[in-house]
Amino acid sequence: MNMKALISSIEPRESGYRVAQVAADNEIFEVAEGLFWVDCADDVVADRFYYEPNTKQILAIPPAPPKPIPQPTNG
Repeated sequence: MNMKALISSIEPRESGYRVAQVAADNEIFEVAEGLFWVDCADDVVADRFYYEPNTKQILAIPPAPPKPIPQPTNG
């Protein structure tokens, strides 16, 4: 089954736009201005991927760097 990603061009993410929803081809619906559907891989997940408009690719959002562990202070 072919999958589609709903792209929100009014919500910037990384260097592109938010993937707002993922649906099967037969489940897509008409959308308002600023939104559009593109083909995507089966493993794409909304809000964990973004659409890069220059390359027309859907890419994973990189994980956040680990938070530093607080060092105990001698006091």
